[in-house]
Amino acid sequence: MAWGNPQGPARTSRRIVFGDGRRRTDFTMMEDSNMENDRQQEKSASKQDAPKVEFVSGEGSSPKPDKENGAKNARRGRGRRGRGRRGRGSDEKAKTQTSGEKPKPKPKPKPKPKREAGENRDRSRGRDKNREKTRERGRDRNRSRAEAPRRGRASGERRQTEAQRGGFKREIYVNGSQEETRVAIMEDDRLVELLWDRNYAKNIVGSIFKGTVENVLPGISSAFINIGFEKNSYLYISDVLGDTRRPIDQILKKGQEVMIQVAKEAIGTKGAKVTMDVTLPGRYIVFTPFSQFVGISKHIADSQERKRISEIVDGIMETTLKGKGVVVRTEAEGATKEDLEREAKFLMNTWEKIEKKFQDTPAPCRLHEDLDVSLQVARDLLTDEVYVYLIDDKKTYENVVEFIETLSPELKDRVRFYEGKTPIFTAFNIESEIEKIRQTKCPLPSGGSIVIQEAESLCAIDVNTGRFTGSKSQEDTVTITNVEAAQEVAQQLRLRNIGGIIVVDFIDMRKASNRLKVMEAFAQAVKRDRAKIRILPITRLGLIEMTRERKRESTVSLMTDECPECMGSGRVLSAESLRIRIQREILELTLGRPGGSIRLVLHPLLAEVFELRQKDIEESVHRGIKIVGDANLQWEDYRIILE
Repeated sequence: MAWGNPQGPARTSRRIVFGDGRRRTDFTMMEDSNMENDRQQEKSASKQDAPKVEFVSGEGSSPKPDKENGAKNARRGRGRRGRGRRGRGSDEKAKTQTSGEKPKPKPKPKPKPKREAGENRDRSRGRDKNREKTRERGRDRNRSRAEAPRRGRASGERRQTEAQRGGFKREIYVNGSQEETRVAIMEDDRLVELLWDRNYAKNIVGSIFKGTVENVLPGISSAFINIGFEKNSYLYISDVLGDTRRPIDQILKKGQEVMIQVAKEAIGTKGAKVTMDVTLPGRYIVFTPFSQFVGISKHIADSQERKRISEIVDGIMETTLKGKGVVVRTEAEGATKEDLEREAKFLMNTWEKIEKKFQDTPAPCRLHEDLDVSLQVARDLLTDEVYVYLIDDKKTYENVVEFIETLSPELKDRVRFYEGKTPIFTAFNIESEIEKIRQTKCPLPSGGSIVIQEAESLCAIDVNTGRFTGSKSQEDTVTITNVEAAQEVAQQLRLRNIGGIIVVDFIDMRKASNRLKVMEAFAQAVKRDRAKIRILPITRLGLIEMTRERKRESTVSLMTDECPECMGSGRVLSAESLRIRIQREILELTLGRPGGSIRLVLHPLLAEVFELRQKDIEESVHRGIKIVGDANLQWEDYRIILE
């Protein structure tokens, strides 16, 4: 998670580090001059009684003086700079001479005591001893830090997880059927992630295709690849193999066959985003066939463990991977040599099959399909910190057990089959949590709420105090609400899988220390999110701008469709607006036609509203009206029949 610098001049920076032994969130929060001014105002608030005028001309900027005042200030500044120490000294001397007083003589400095021979050497030796003691204490401290992650863990032993340390309780539930497979991830008995695959629209992220270059556009450094779907996939220059400093039309040609991997699903009108840098992920390592790079996850902090893994991987590269690259994942900490070798052989065999199919099959075609959602979760999330992996579908259960026996046999006992008569998602109150995802308003523990509005360009989240008034000052009440909102926003972004640009409008806080407190709570809450997140500092208006990695459409977009009545706007015409419109149309239809009555067919709820105003409507159109309700009509649909 990266933190960007705020716009405008930055005066101070504060570094905040969160770490739990496994994952480290390290960011620098830049504070502008306005936040520094807020701190000074907080310290001197009791001393200042006169009101201040605040000039708002952009975050971190100060008001510009006009020309007249600016010239005066400049002259005053030059005058002050001209009277330096020398000027003040000459003034004092002149005053002394005119008063007839003699200046006081300066006191003579005391003579330094004489040191005996060898005393300087003894003192320098003492300083050297103190420096050596300080260095030794520093070495001991660094040694203890390096050994901290592996205390109580022998070589090859699994690391202690956050759940085992009392961090949280994680459970995974899988609901399988002929139409779809749903996976619910629970933490502390709360739904935090919802994943699913549908048979008619399976997830293609991670799948590898053989495609044909349809078009190359050097103006945007991109190419469009046909991989067999309705929309061509999008390939940017940074995802092309080779020297990306050259123009893309010198690397790719129209009609060229390429191997690509889907990095992001098609969303809306945009096609899938693809890359030529193909990778094959496993539980312990990620195989990178087009590179010779070897990397180890930075979350493995133990230097001895990193050295052990590095030696094992070097041997595997020479014997099994044929010099191709690999990235060691965090889960490999404590894994045995046999575990890594077994997975490397499996990934290498998979890659050889992909290469053979690429040579033998014409484009476009699918070369390799990534694991289904139940196996992906078993590969990436089934660890020691998972209490149970419960599955209600027999076929899915057998596939997961077979997969885990090959991958991590020690975790087989965590996978269980659900035999209850009540549907699994209903029995564990997951279905009701899924229904709440469609709601735009989420309550907070103290009584406040957040409102989530998704749009094409960004997602806006508003924070409200609601009925929460608190027992302290307004500033404390607002801060409590904002801290709760920061935690809830992090949960909802993960649950709803909202990606792209996100703006959170927190309630305004006067104190910079409270704004920093909200930022710290937000950073702590997003630590468990697997998506990449970048957050900008909170502004004086209480806004936080952030981006979250998006690989698929949001959960709400996948669950719902555009409303046919409001056409996606979320609003329909009011009953009063419809009444005025219908009266206007009746007058236009009856213009020049004498006598007769009118039959008005409306939506049943709208008909009840019109019956209350029937006399007023008849007087305005000068005709008798018969109102009829029809349940087959939409809210804004109606029929006017002249009789």
